[in-house]
This record gives sequence, structure tokens and C-alpha cells, in this order.
Amino acid sequence: MAGRIAFSAAALAAACMAAPAVADDHDGEGAARLAEMIEGRVAGEPQSCVHMGPSTRMRIIDGTAIVIERGRTLYVNVPRDADSLDDGDAMAIRRTGSQLCQTDIITTFDRMGGFYTGNIFLGDFVPYEKVEG
Repeated sequence: MAGRIAFSAAALAAACMAAPAVADDHDGEGAARLAEMIEGRVAGEPQSCVHMGPSTRMRIIDGTAIVIERGRTLYVNVPRDADSLDDGDAMAIRRTGSQLCQTDIITTFDRMGGFYTGNIFLGDFVPYEKVEG
């Protein structure tokens, strides 16, 4: 019995330490999708945190970035190892307060199977505002 418990614990530890699945960006489709989203917008000063209100929408762009939509502003975050981002993953976010910050912990899980796929280490949040006229 003790042998099975030790084996199960070792298997679980190995699974948790496995490298995250790498999203296939299909020859730059993610970058093209992001460019389309920010077309007609002007980049503002990078920020280390973004307020996350009830009407905030958050999306993963495969292999490229996380986009947070608050009102008329899009905040683009290109995390370390952005190529591992997969819009098929769900995000479990551990944050303090009402803001999402660079130091917050984001763990990703496969939407269908619920298994661990990796961690996201955030970069700066760059706001993009619509240009009037």
C-alpha cells in the first residue's frame, strides 16, 4: 500500500512539473489576429496592473498574448513564453484585490480534460485606445 501511495505521489509530481503544451500559432495567425484587434488604436504607457471589474473580458490569443477588454480600452499583455498560450486552455487566476498584476499567479488547464497545462508569467499591460476621427 505504501508503495502505491509513493508511486502515485511521484506520478502526480511528474505530471505537475511537465512542460506546458505549446500552442501552434499556425504561421503567425495569432499575431495577425492581435494586429486586427488593435488596428485603429494608439498604444499608451505600459502598466504593471489592470483593474478587473465585472464587465472586463479576457481572451487568450494563441501563441501571442492575453487581451483584456475594459470599456473602450484593450490591454495587451505579452507574457514570457507567449508561444505556450493556447485559447483552448482555461485560466485559474490567483490575485489579490480587484486588479490583475504582473506578480499574480495564473495557472492554465485544458478545458476538456481539466489537466494542468502550465503557468503564465505576465509582462506589462499595454493599453490601446481607439483613435477618434
